Amino acid sequence: MKTIAIIGAMPSELVDIRKSLGEAEVKRISGYDFHISQYKGRTIINACSGIAKVNAAVCTQVMIDNFKPDCVINAGIAGGMNTDVKVCDVVISTEVLPHDLDLHFLKDYPPYCGIFKGDEKLIAAAEETCAKQGVKSFRGRIVSGEAFVTNTEVKKGIVEKFAPYALDMESAAVGHCCYLNEMPYVSVRCISDNADDDGAMSFDEFEKIAAKRVADIVLSMTEIL
Repeated sequence: MKTIAIIGAMPSELVDIRKSLGEAEVKRISGYDFHISQYKGRTIINACSGIAKVNAAVCTQVMIDNFKPDCVINAGIAGGMNTDVKVCDVVISTEVLPHDLDLHFLKDYPPYCGIFKGDEKLIAAAEETCAKQGVKSFRGRIVSGEAFVTNTEVKKGIVEKFAPYALDMESAAVGHCCYLNEMPYVSVRCISDNADDDGAMSFDEFEKIAAKRVADIVLSMTEIL
């Protein structure tokens, strides 16, 4: 893979990636700034989509249309949803889906799919990288919705219905867009909080640590893809 796209929702999720990549050409298209860098024989394009599913989907489509990458990596932080997953562990998406939409509307109408699978090669590269860096990682389902969950009862309902490993606000949208474009995709998320009553406090404390960990993993992934 010679051209790799990286999408993060917040500037904090991309700051360490951009530092490591160094000087970049910036192209502004449809309101998004796409940072284009040459890195160890590959073209790396990264963009900050903004938070939530619409922002993420639009950014992904603009990225694919204009740069035609070989794959898309959604890099960022997330809330932990499985009891085995702890803060600063990494969840690698085997599949992504929305938790705040009846999947009937996706499965029975276009695109006739509501659960979007991760690419096995990308998943394996993320796992290999985590192992080399001594980071505990989990393959698993990531769900996305239009809210930052910091309520234990809300979390319980999502866990009972979907059994996810992590929760965020963008992965399902990026995965949905990549599915429509037949584009290899994976979401790599470091856990910043447990999406419960203590979630807001945990997020503030671990956001920068988690974002740095994801940056190190994703950049190392690009070297073996």
